[in-house]
Amino acid sequence: MPMVIKENRRERSMGVAQSKRLYIIGAGFAGRKLAGEIKEKAVFGEVVAFLDDDPQKIGRQIDGIPVLGPIREVARLLRTMAADEAIIAMPTASREYLKDLYAILKAAGFEKIRILPGIAQIVEGDAHLVQTRSIDLQDLLGRMPVAVQLKKSLAYLRGKRVLVTGAGGSIGSELCRQLLSAGVQRLYLFGHGENAIYQIDRELRLLQDGGVGEKTAIIPVLGDLKDRDFLDYILGKLKADVIFHAAAYKHVPMTEENPVAGIQNNVFGTRNLVEAAKARGVKRFVLITTDKAVEPVSVYGASKHLCERIVLEAGKNENPVPETRAGLRSDGQTQFMGVRFGNVLGSRGSIVPLFQTQIEQGGPVTITHPDMRRWFMTIPEACSLVLKAGGVGKNGELYLLDMGESVRIKDIAEQMIRFYGYEPGTDIKIETIGLRPGERLDERLYGGDEEPAPTGEERILIVHKKPADRPSLSEVIERLRPVCFLDKTAPAAYRNATLLRKILKETVPTLIVN
Repeated sequence: MPMVIKENRRERSMGVAQSKRLYIIGAGFAGRKLAGEIKEKAVFGEVVAFLDDDPQKIGRQIDGIPVLGPIREVARLLRTMAADEAIIAMPTASREYLKDLYAILKAAGFEKIRILPGIAQIVEGDAHLVQTRSIDLQDLLGRMPVAVQLKKSLAYLRGKRVLVTGAGGSIGSELCRQLLSAGVQRLYLFGHGENAIYQIDRELRLLQDGGVGEKTAIIPVLGDLKDRDFLDYILGKLKADVIFHAAAYKHVPMTEENPVAGIQNNVFGTRNLVEAAKARGVKRFVLITTDKAVEPVSVYGASKHLCERIVLEAGKNENPVPETRAGLRSDGQTQFMGVRFGNVLGSRGSIVPLFQTQIEQGGPVTITHPDMRRWFMTIPEACSLVLKAGGVGKNGELYLLDMGESVRIKDIAEQMIRFYGYEPGTDIKIETIGLRPGERLDERLYGGDEEPAPTGEERILIVHKKPADRPSLSEVIERLRPVCFLDKTAPAAYRNATLLRKILKETVPTLIVN
């Protein structure tokens, strides 16, 4: 190992022109796969060495590449050049280990540090350079994700036509990335934002070109959930077998300012999609829902509460029919289910990108309350569990992802500030700005009328609901309809936010109406 370091220094002192030198951190299956791909394509640079802590690997050579270690000791001897790059290829590494590794690599002088995504995004025995990306704080926050055997859990989708709504969003786009490995016949990317759908469509094709996943026809579909006729038409044309419904207006303060739009899109959009799915023979419908639907205090939470009711009641109204061996019905009847979870790290409009922007601008970092807590899960882990739950879930049931322990938002702010090399309160101030409309200090994963129980699947719970005395769903929707859509017989109701909140309050007593 010292000879390698000396040779590198000698070449620099002589001014020898060098291509990009790559150090792969981790000599396991992922690291070896990346090294082989880099060598084969011969355009990304040269792998100088593997760095690893495994004494069984240190001192060996893998395909002519030396394995150096332990990592901390080797890194102290390295003096990297500007073009040098480290690629962390340890998809099963814990968050704590990654934090230490990041600090070691930065101290060694690596300005460019890439990372292969976590195990939730890597299909067993497969990893590709195109999947690597610059390391960021989200890789170091949160708990260790559960390792989901994607090939096994996605088997029910093989050969099927799958539609993802909100495919350009944080959750929808990650569902699509993982669905590349499902062997689906066609993957429909549904959304109303042209740019978002264009971007995920382009990314998926680049991933496929880079060897990720199986051959799948990717088809972008622009449309609006509020257009009932279009949904019925397009599902008839696409003949989708499975729908993952991730589309929604999600920002709490935004839906407080625009409550009618929130109900239009989330409630009526979901209702339209459910009705079209039933009419057009979709076999399985999986709703992505949120902890904010539990005893909701905001319009957004109330909208998702109603979405859960729409989907689950659609399932309860279906006649029970035996399942096929693949887990999908073959007689035209639809299985409806929901998967609920809390916050995910790094979703659009969430605190992580907000704090990142504030830190890069020199602060202050703003929090709403020093004691506010939230559950957090990485987007890849949440999506892997959603896809798994979609396969094992039963008709008319609601499932809950085990989110672990809740985290103080202030603690995340302090970790992020330190990630950027600053000291909280000294270099970057943290300011408390107070709760925004529709927010509360703590979210709940299940309500007083709900009881979670194990399913036998790791980190997936089933939620048993107790009977509740509440207005019928059809009655609520019919009362909301003239508020959201112009009815010439009741023009005063149209876009009447006060009336909308009154109707929601009668249906959802926990809603806070100012």
